[in-house]
Amino acid sequence: MKFRVDRDVFADAVAWAARSLPVRPSAPVLAGLLIEAGDEGLVLSTFDYETSCRATLTAEVSDEGSALVSGRLLADICRSLPAKPVDVMLDGARVSLTCGSARFSLQTMPVEDYPSIPAMPAATGTVPSEAFAHAVAQAVTAAGRDDMLPVLTGVRLEIEGDTIALLATDRFRLAQRELAWTPGQPDASVAALVPAKVLGDTAKSLTAGPEVTIALSASGSGDGLIGFEGKVFSPGGAPIGYRRTTTRLLDGEFPKVRSLFPSERLTVARLDKATLIESLKRVSLVAERNTAVQLAFKDGVLTLDAGSGDEAQASESVEAQIEGDDLVTGFNPQFLLDGLGAIDEPVVELAFTQASKPVVITGTADESASEDAGSFRYLLMPRRLLG
Repeated sequence: MKFRVDRDVFADAVAWAARSLPVRPSAPVLAGLLIEAGDEGLVLSTFDYETSCRATLTAEVSDEGSALVSGRLLADICRSLPAKPVDVMLDGARVSLTCGSARFSLQTMPVEDYPSIPAMPAATGTVPSEAFAHAVAQAVTAAGRDDMLPVLTGVRLEIEGDTIALLATDRFRLAQRELAWTPGQPDASVAALVPAKVLGDTAKSLTAGPEVTIALSASGSGDGLIGFEGKVFSPGGAPIGYRRTTTRLLDGEFPKVRSLFPSERLTVARLDKATLIESLKRVSLVAERNTAVQLAFKDGVLTLDAGSGDEAQASESVEAQIEGDDLVTGFNPQFLLDGLGAIDEPVVELAFTQASKPVVITGTADESASEDAGSFRYLLMPRRLLG
């Protein structure tokens, strides 16, 4: 194996492929990054039996071959190289890397011990990369982080025709985001439960090209795979390869959460998002751990209160456009901030049925109407108020 490759292109691809390497691999070879040089250039791969990453890039290949080296070490080396072409050659049991006057020699691992990279499922459709990354970032806000409840650490991806819905919950809150996409078949109907962390990292890493191809087997069961692929372009706009990630779907039944969104709204408040966030951050400074911040809606004002008894206390009022009954409730301040921060629009709408029921938070373009509510909805359970 012998090839020459552009330093920036190589370093970027290595960093991308190595980003998902396990911190504590179950076998030494799983810490490796597989380099394959052939007629079509380079293929860089990583795989931990759950998630695979595969990057292709153009290179001047003199001799075909493959080698398995430490992925994190190679990424660290590539990051530090001077801005000159990189020459890589397999020499016996070692890989030599030369860039300008910098020279490195890396120990290889046995390629034959490396697991086979799973094949990409058949393409299901395409979605604009930036829009998809943003939608996923909004949805994963509510995903669970407790590995004892693995189903809740996933995002349910539902495809119906030309719409993708993303749903996530940790039992205390629920996020739903919908976006348009281009299906391979107009009547496509499929669902999958994708690990939230993998989905978030993957969507964010595939924004170099204009669109992402999503590949999902129709079964959508726990033994299935989902794949994501995006093209990579040079600064001049020329295609220089693609990046592909596959991950195993989570097994288990995701709760039927859509019914949690109430059909009626008895109290609706619209507020300037930035003002509410700043006020909530200030008031929550005195909220003890696991205690709620109180929200009181009355006479065109939202009053936020935190702290109680002999402890520090804080109170602040914010102008609000309120329709319906007066209402006093309370929420985990960080969960509330998470939801507000995921909303794009400058005005937020908080819709209630009653104080003891969840709030549904959406974004609107202005304070006068709710018909233009965005496609992101965040439902948050209230917390019991002390005192």
